Amino acid sequence: MKLATAGLPPYEVLLLRGVSATVCGMFLLSFLRQWHVVPKIFNRWVSLRNLIELASVLCYIVALANMPIANVAALTQITPLIVLVGAALFFRERLSGMSMTLIMIGFVGAIMVAQPTKEGLSLFALLALGNAIFGAIRDLVGRRVPATVPGILVAFGASVLVLIGSIAIHLTLEKTIVPSTTHVLLLAGSGLFLFAGHYLLFTAYRLGPTAIVAPYYYFFTVWALIAGVMVFGTLPNSMAISGIVLVIVSGVAIVLFDRSRARPVPAA
Repeated sequence: MKLATAGLPPYEVLLLRGVSATVCGMFLLSFLRQWHVVPKIFNRWVSLRNLIELASVLCYIVALANMPIANVAALTQITPLIVLVGAALFFRERLSGMSMTLIMIGFVGAIMVAQPTKEGLSLFALLALGNAIFGAIRDLVGRRVPATVPGILVAFGASVLVLIGSIAIHLTLEKTIVPSTTHVLLLAGSGLFLFAGHYLLFTAYRLGPTAIVAPYYYFFTVWALIAGVMVFGTLPNSMAISGIVLVIVSGVAIVLFDRSRARPVPAA
């Protein structure tokens, strides 16, 4: 997506990616013969989850187009920390004092990446933080989706809704630029990965404990940092790298702490 935003307006990028993701969803629904479940896409929890996903991605694409990819990814990494707090508040999942301390360390790391000035955070950093917050709410709401709704349908609904939203905003705010073949290929691949990501993430939260699933987000930062160096030739400054390390370490530490606490004590 970031490669594509170099030559196209951000919401046109979302539009084209949405077309690719929606086509992928239609193909899979046909292949699996699941079209009969499509009316469940209007379930209130599915609709709410996907509306929040739309808000999240509208923030994300503008931040991604204007910030180093590693910095955007690092700010996004506060999503699992917010998810853990939300799960404790709304789903009565236990959150120890140590976990809370580690979560606060993660927030400090996010601030180090954002690096607010006297004038406050930049607009693009605020959008990246907005993406993280909306992403956390999306994942928490997704846990309310009934078990009778297939994960593939949730992913398809998200793709369609984001496509509709991006069309409306693109036509309102942007001038259409004819995409090149490279743009089309990049966004076709991005749409495929998007659809797979939606399905896998939703299914993981449906099947696994929040404390185990959420911290896998931290791999995002590692790959984004590598991509930033190898593809874009950019490296965050020392404070941002320190913040990225804090965010990752806090997330991994939460997982290790929760696992050690949950390990059964051998019988005497």
